[in-house]
Amino acid sequence: MLVQFTRRQIAHLIKPVPLFDRGSLVGIPIVPPTYPIRLPITTMAELGDRKMEGTIVYSVVGRLHYGFDIFSLDLPHTLSPQSQPKFPNYNRLTDGRSVNYNGQFVTPSDAKILLRGATLPATDSKPHCEEEEQEMLVYVSERTGNARLYFSSAKAIDRPVLGPLKGTVNDSEHPPFFFDRPVVKNGRAYFVSAQEPPDRLLKSWCAVYGTCLKTGQTIRLTPPGVVDYSPAVSPSGNWTMVASYGSKDWERDQIQDLHTDLYVFKAEDGSCRRMVAEQGGWPSWADENTVYFHRRAEDGWWSIYRLNLLDEPIKPERITPPSVDALTPCASSTGNWIAVATRRPENKFRHIEIFDLQSKSFIPVTASISPGIHHYNPFLSPDSLKLGFHRFRGEDAQDADTVVPVLERVESPIPKLKLQRINGSFPAFSPDGSLIAFNRTIGVPDGGVHVVKADGSKQWQLFKGPAFAVAWNGKQQGLLYASVGPIFASHQSTVHVISIRFKPEELGEEFQVKSEVRVLTKEGTTNNAFSFSSPDGKQLVFRSGRSGHKNLYIMDAEEGEEGWIRPLTQGPWLDTMPCWSPDGQWIAFSSNRHDPLQEVYFSIYLVHPDGTGLHRVPGCEKERINHVFFSPDSKSLLFTANFCGVSTEPVSLPNQFQPYGELFVSALDGSHLQRLTFNAYEDGTPVWHKGSSDNELDLNSLSLGGNRMSGEMLKGEFDEPLWLAKS
Repeated sequence: MLVQFTRRQIAHLIKPVPLFDRGSLVGIPIVPPTYPIRLPITTMAELGDRKMEGTIVYSVVGRLHYGFDIFSLDLPHTLSPQSQPKFPNYNRLTDGRSVNYNGQFVTPSDAKILLRGATLPATDSKPHCEEEEQEMLVYVSERTGNARLYFSSAKAIDRPVLGPLKGTVNDSEHPPFFFDRPVVKNGRAYFVSAQEPPDRLLKSWCAVYGTCLKTGQTIRLTPPGVVDYSPAVSPSGNWTMVASYGSKDWERDQIQDLHTDLYVFKAEDGSCRRMVAEQGGWPSWADENTVYFHRRAEDGWWSIYRLNLLDEPIKPERITPPSVDALTPCASSTGNWIAVATRRPENKFRHIEIFDLQSKSFIPVTASISPGIHHYNPFLSPDSLKLGFHRFRGEDAQDADTVVPVLERVESPIPKLKLQRINGSFPAFSPDGSLIAFNRTIGVPDGGVHVVKADGSKQWQLFKGPAFAVAWNGKQQGLLYASVGPIFASHQSTVHVISIRFKPEELGEEFQVKSEVRVLTKEGTTNNAFSFSSPDGKQLVFRSGRSGHKNLYIMDAEEGEEGWIRPLTQGPWLDTMPCWSPDGQWIAFSSNRHDPLQEVYFSIYLVHPDGTGLHRVPGCEKERINHVFFSPDSKSLLFTANFCGVSTEPVSLPNQFQPYGELFVSALDGSHLQRLTFNAYEDGTPVWHKGSSDNELDLNSLSLGGNRMSGEMLKGEFDEPLWLAKS
């Protein structure tokens, strides 16, 4: 089995205890304030002779085009559906670098503690006198390639950006590569983080932590073995409420509604934990006893509900009506209204609206200001006179990033192993590592095959057509392969493997480069795809549906089937996405042959090129592993897997076909598992190149956050969750 650890479940320790008494919260501590965590991953000392170095390039679904920044506008002192209020001072609060989202306001008193405390890097934590009495903003930013917490002025974008927040329980063991949903209250920062592994695979790493702004000490507030999302802190700062997945395993089909429950516990140490409502997420406190949250109602509409924590029993009350999806509530301090994001069937954009609790009617806000842009996850200033949210920053933001980089550096948990995201899919390194071929887009008629310099500085198009799954010849710098046809299709569909030959010396100023294209698979055969070259460049392994099932074949790399072809695997199952090891000894691939009736769960298999030694790399039940690739020394496997579940509430994001799938690396026997990427969207199609002393990749030119020498204009083109839209 892949490295797994069990821990005695703590559910039986969480006993029903008195939680509310005469308007105040009381209870009995049931868990210690901090928890020992055992890592289901290897340490650098355990790598043995495996070389964890070089460069990994991979694709990411959706996120590169978000272009999020945080905006705010002023609210009038009195809000009424009849008054048709105006909303002045519509400002961008973040600096337009990378992706910035899920913000919260920080009061001047907490900002002062932050600036004089120990939670920011030493170079940034010096007091800024002009800032000390001003309201600040805490938000999530991916300017280092990962989701970290940053601070800046809530009044002007030209003030210095402070951060990232340290916020780790142990810097040496837990990489601080995923933070979300920050809130600062009474000198403490609360947030979600994926810094500690859970007790087993197929489970989210997300837990809620608290960091003292003065000392920098961070403690875990979520019990071991439990998954928590979306923390909200009560007005007094004494209590935290979360949307909790509990100790359950994540189910793959839960990518719309996670079926979380609401739990409340003491903010200082996580004690007095108790469930207060089933089926709920994204809580927001109105006062010490009133909480709003969203839930998918029985009639299918996402709606806002209210909890009165003094009720016996506590019973959620539906607030917003059907016929509109209302999401991610934020309660005002007045108690008269809440801010929500809405998705209306007649409008394809998500917008922020005020819901008046007395008249039970909506007051449009962003639809009248920026009608053609999605707006997400509202938040309010402590006096409820300023409304914040995030949205696409626009194409005309001259002081902001307006170009999507072809290549973007990402922080890596392994010091000598570089990570880069590519704006495309199926990257492939040339033999000398100087070029990267990739599919700019897939599933469109003219997606084609592109080539970019490894430093991201120049890009060319070699082939124009419905191509996917690019692979480079193992020896020839001017020869690569692709699959032409529909990517997600049955075994009967027409898909062919082609070769693309070009002259690297002709890569000049012209975008389109002359190439010679040849079809390598025979007419009449079906669904030939995912070709991969042997290290000597003489053979191609690929997937084909010609037998009525998708199995693997090997053919001549120059002449294709006209030269020769032989089957590698045969059977009534799905073998796909093969990869040849650099030493030539193994071919790795994904397959469901262990359970052919399940078409969604795939494991890694290894087989020698002559068909012997076929075996499954030990894994876990219901794993979905795809896009397998070998390390340059042939001793490690790189792949995409669903081991970490979902990292945030999917309804709070733009559309993600599957909001899971991180990169992992393991030994060939599945041991020494390491997680490489940390985010809330899908990573995939990775490749791994060693680099060389003769032609070292120009990594210095790829600063964290990307290289904008070559790229496309940022247009903010993304959809609402397709399962949310009802029109």
